[in-house]
Amino acid sequence: MGKNLKAFTIIAVAMTVMEAVYTRQKPYPKRKVKTLNELIDLLRNNRYMLVFDLHGVPARILHEYRYRLRRVGATMKMAKNTLLLLAMHKVYGHVPEEVAGVLRGEIGLIFTNRNPFEVYKYIELNKVRRDARPGDLAEFDIAVPAGPTNLGPGPILSRFGKLRIPTRVQDGKIWIVKDSVVVKAGQQVSPEAAEILRAVGIQPMFEGLRIMWLVVDGRRVVPGSELELDPIKYRSSLEEAARHAVNLAVNSALPVPETLTIAVSMAHMRAVNLAVNADIVTPETAKFVLVKAVSRAYALATLVAPKAPELGLEVQAPQPVQEVQPREEAQQVEEREEEKPEEEVGAGLSSLFG
Repeated sequence: MGKNLKAFTIIAVAMTVMEAVYTRQKPYPKRKVKTLNELIDLLRNNRYMLVFDLHGVPARILHEYRYRLRRVGATMKMAKNTLLLLAMHKVYGHVPEEVAGVLRGEIGLIFTNRNPFEVYKYIELNKVRRDARPGDLAEFDIAVPAGPTNLGPGPILSRFGKLRIPTRVQDGKIWIVKDSVVVKAGQQVSPEAAEILRAVGIQPMFEGLRIMWLVVDGRRVVPGSELELDPIKYRSSLEEAARHAVNLAVNSALPVPETLTIAVSMAHMRAVNLAVNADIVTPETAKFVLVKAVSRAYALATLVAPKAPELGLEVQAPQPVQEVQPREEAQQVEEREEEKPEEEVGAGLSSLFG
């Protein structure tokens, strides 16, 4: 009984301690308060927040990007994730789980009001040069140019020889005799190549920021991969969308400037087609109605001639119509047809039946 009472007392005391409200006695560090206020201002004044991977990014790259991003109206900021979430709670009142889930690990932040696609493209096009490191993969052939270097003769000459770079010593300096490729595209940079490139002052590698997420208004998350657009593919998609839009507007008889010409042409074509099928003779349909009548007459004569030979019908095959005619000749043909008297046209039709 005594043991049970003692255990119960311990549990009650523990629950009382857990329910107690923690009150901080010491003031918050000024540095953290300043960072928090800066984050609050950035969140309030910028709609977009790009989150990039901070792991392994050299400080020099960060400083260079910090300077370059100011030119396009973007601000880079590094802060602890807890301070960022606290600032977002103060600005937005609530942080969705989807947003809080991506604000983890070693991350850096870029705040902007500009189109995030433009900022992403700017980051990709303005990568920072750096020295080659052993194990880096060359995206193109890396060569050292011919000419003098600032290196004096010494053990480094053996490195040049190992990479088959022809050299000579002149005026107390190492001269490279001709342009020489030290790393081919697709190959890894060897320690010797990295040393030579660094010694002659060549920085062949480009390093940028890897954008992982875009947070919009503190509520919606967009993967960084969706910010990368192919201009040619994007233009093709826009052109296809425009074609579909025009087609929909035309078929919906929507009277807008872009579709009026097409809609009127289609209406005219349908009206002519309806008049021809209804055998309505007008200046525009006369040719088609006569052609249809001739075709029917030939078809009828072809059916009747074998069954009633006593009629003496002789069906002559119609002459083929020329597929291509120069515009002037076609106009002359049309003018000659208009000049034919009606008797000649009637005689032509009656000749079908002998």
